[in-house]
Amino acid sequence: MTSTLRRVYHITAFSWYAFIVKSLAAKDGEELPPGIFVYGGPWKYLTFLNLLLQMTFFGLATVNDLQPGKKSESTLNRCKDLLFSVFAFPVGMFVVLLFWTIFAYDRELVYPATIDTFFPPWMNHAMHTFVLPVLLGEVLVQPHTYPQTKHALAALGVVGLSYLFWIVWVYLSVGIWVYPLLGHFSTNGLMGFFFFNMSVVTLLYVLGDKLNSHVWSKGRNRMTTKAK
Repeated sequence: MTSTLRRVYHITAFSWYAFIVKSLAAKDGEELPPGIFVYGGPWKYLTFLNLLLQMTFFGLATVNDLQPGKKSESTLNRCKDLLFSVFAFPVGMFVVLLFWTIFAYDRELVYPATIDTFFPPWMNHAMHTFVLPVLLGEVLVQPHTYPQTKHALAALGVVGLSYLFWIVWVYLSVGIWVYPLLGHFSTNGLMGFFFFNMSVVTLLYVLGDKLNSHVWSKGRNRMTTKAK
């Protein structure tokens, strides 16, 4: 893909996520169903944190596109690749897959019907559906350098534990689980659910690495063939 189209893609994605984050932030303070923004506001929801993550990544990608010289060797480019490979892709894909899996089983466990009054369907899909095609599009528009797997998984583990401690802290502080589903687990069940989720995120990290290698190794092979 040409650099111009790549820039347009990154600018469009960044603008889209900025719009969604602003729309969600504007809801804070409105008369919402009990517990939605109690203690921590939207910052306790993985969905909202993921939107911030995606917006940050595409913001970095946009700035990196506008850099003169050899972008591939810049510190900003390395940070961008790290953010995408270790966090933006696996976490974004995880949010989409887990949300719709639970939603299909019993939406009241993750997204109660009462929320529809305040968040229209398009916003639900903006938060929980469109993330997936945008990430897959990013895989296609440019290659990304992946770190050593052990370092990547260690970073994911730290972030995952941090989020677990955060939602437990919210529960201990106000007696409300971030997601109704969590209230159905015992302590051991909660830990098992956490480790299951981390296993899924790990598989999604590996998937991103494989997709990146597959798409761009084919591209390099075609370029090599043409050069011959």
